[in-house]
Amino acid sequence: MTGGSEQKPISAIRDQPVGTRGDQPAGTLREPPIRTVREQRIRFELNGEPVEISVPVRTHLADCLRHQLLKTGTHVGCEHGVCGACTVLVDGAAMRSCLMLAVQADGAQITTVEGLADGPDLSPLQAAFRKHHALQCGFCTPGMLMTAHALLSAEPDADKARIREVLSGNLCRCTGYVAIVDAVHEAGAAYRPRSPAAPGPAAPGRTNPGPRSTADRGRTPPAPQGKRA
Repeated sequence: MTGGSEQKPISAIRDQPVGTRGDQPAGTLREPPIRTVREQRIRFELNGEPVEISVPVRTHLADCLRHQLLKTGTHVGCEHGVCGACTVLVDGAAMRSCLMLAVQADGAQITTVEGLADGPDLSPLQAAFRKHHALQCGFCTPGMLMTAHALLSAEPDADKARIREVLSGNLCRCTGYVAIVDAVHEAGAAYRPRSPAAPGPAAPGRTNPGPRSTADRGRTPPAPQGKRA
């Protein structure tokens, strides 16, 4: 005993009815403290359009995209960064939006599956998925498309082994991946840079003499045959 006050044994406190411990009268429940959720205003580019929005600082990017910006093509599956269904592009890199806070996207360029198509027309990658029937239930498809788009943008000549390696982080419980890999491999051709156009024929009556050597500088070029200088 210290301080002149009698301390109750732990067993006596434990056996008291709920609501009678401390200074609360019997039958009352302690209300939890009211906590204000802090919000932050962020700006970023979403599918090529500027966005400015206030979000709670603990909101995941996936929830911000789906519930506040209504980009519901971004699917949320495991919410642990395992399934890959929530994949979006952040400054061109494939990212799990369920593991990223919305405030971390401030100033970034975000692309969701809605940003792949050009208006009503499917992108070459989406068209390849449709051609090869590379989806069944479709839940994993947005994440597959975004991961494949990031891969082909950086490696348009990726072979099937490389495609399988990259897509191994996206889970599909329907297709068995074969059609998905075939679709991504075929779509790679659309991501390759086009070769420069071949030079057209010379204008009639004119020839291309080619570059002149250093020794020929300052000399008068010879007159064409059939004409005198």
